[in-house]
Amino acid sequence: MGRQELASPEAAAAVHPVDEMLPAGRMSAVALQHVASMYAGVAAPPLIIGGAIGLSPAQLTTLLAASLFIAGIATLLQTLGVWRIGSRLPFVNGVSFATVSPILAVVEAKKGAALPLIFGSTLVAGLVCFLLAPVFCRLVRFFPPVVSGTVITLIGVSLLPVAGNWAQGGNARAADYGSLGNLGLAGLTLLAVLVFNRFLHGFLQRISILFGLLVGTLVAIPLGKVDLHALSSLPVFELPHPFAFGAPRFELASIVSMLVVMVVSMTESTADMIALGEVVDRPADDRTIAAGLRADGLATAFGGVFNGFICSAFAQNIGLVALTRIRSRFVVALAGGFLVLMGLLPVVGGLVSLVPQPVLGGAGVVLFGSVAVAGIRTLSKADLSVGSNAVIVAVSLAFGIFPIAYPGFYAALPEQVATVLHSGISAGCLLAITLNLLFNHLGRGREIPPAHVPEDQIVALGRVEELSEHA
Repeated sequence: MGRQELASPEAAAAVHPVDEMLPAGRMSAVALQHVASMYAGVAAPPLIIGGAIGLSPAQLTTLLAASLFIAGIATLLQTLGVWRIGSRLPFVNGVSFATVSPILAVVEAKKGAALPLIFGSTLVAGLVCFLLAPVFCRLVRFFPPVVSGTVITLIGVSLLPVAGNWAQGGNARAADYGSLGNLGLAGLTLLAVLVFNRFLHGFLQRISILFGLLVGTLVAIPLGKVDLHALSSLPVFELPHPFAFGAPRFELASIVSMLVVMVVSMTESTADMIALGEVVDRPADDRTIAAGLRADGLATAFGGVFNGFICSAFAQNIGLVALTRIRSRFVVALAGGFLVLMGLLPVVGGLVSLVPQPVLGGAGVVLFGSVAVAGIRTLSKADLSVGSNAVIVAVSLAFGIFPIAYPGFYAALPEQVATVLHSGISAGCLLAITLNLLFNHLGRGREIPPAHVPEDQIVALGRVEELSEHA
């Protein structure tokens, strides 16, 4: 009877949804949905970088497998946690797309000798991130709702063009890019997701994205959009080899470039952890963020050894958590396990890669739009009628959207500054923090009256005594 009492509804209700363990079947379905939604983002950087270097198909497979393997390790660290490493949130990590531009610059300068330099710089950047995490996490105090809501909204808005690119085919140089066939396939996938979401109920409704991806892929097969023969060229099993492309090399210029990217990734990961904390109703305080950044740094350093790149948050999976309302970190941990398996078994990874880009684009509209909605919901907690909060949001959104709409908007600035601001998320985040400090701390205004600040956020901001004095 004692054990039955422990399993009572009251005891079950005491478990936070983030720590909930779902039945195996449900966990697997949602975990696969997470993998499908982020696979293209993990695969794109190594494919672009490998193509620029001119790697052979076998070398390209090694690079892609390493990225999947490192993404899985990083996701397991984030969700399960070891010591003070990992946010213990349903947080998906993978290769940061911000690495592509500076790495291509190194490739252009060093040609075939680029990869040892890239991996050496990545190793240094990861170690620096790990060591600076306790310092960097203090930035959480500068992310009240008016700032975090703006940044979360920008994350969603910045991802929508990615969905648009996927919907057109993903490769602007392809002959069928933007064709009616690609757009129609994306539209069909989007329609399928909406229909499933409207007419299914309960758990089935929550995996409507997975059903939509399945429908889109099945329709794409007779249209010739799915290359089934690509599976035959992939090895069945392959262990990751440390320094497979040569011993790491260290040059100051490459290290500085990679450190800039690491700072950008840390900023985005901080914003994403705050966003995810809002979505799952477990606010991310400075300790959580420090642990999450340590996981980023350790996985990045691990990637420098095993032929991977800088790791960062995958915002599209935050949208999936918001959409499905399944907040269990163990579901995402299982997704990390699948990624590790895909890195060890390239054939398994190839099955997910069969999903055509237009199909991913159709599903991405819902996924990425959900992130923007989460940001708007967070902004509703900030009183936009108080002080200059409306101005902070308006100006920050504008400067965050400029590089999204015009990728070369900050190109005339010094290279290192332009690298940071090239990410609309980073540009909007930095401006929102600065304006919030100017108007709500150094000025006479205050974002919201202290009595309306949630207790969890007061603790996270470390301003209990200050707020009490002004109450």
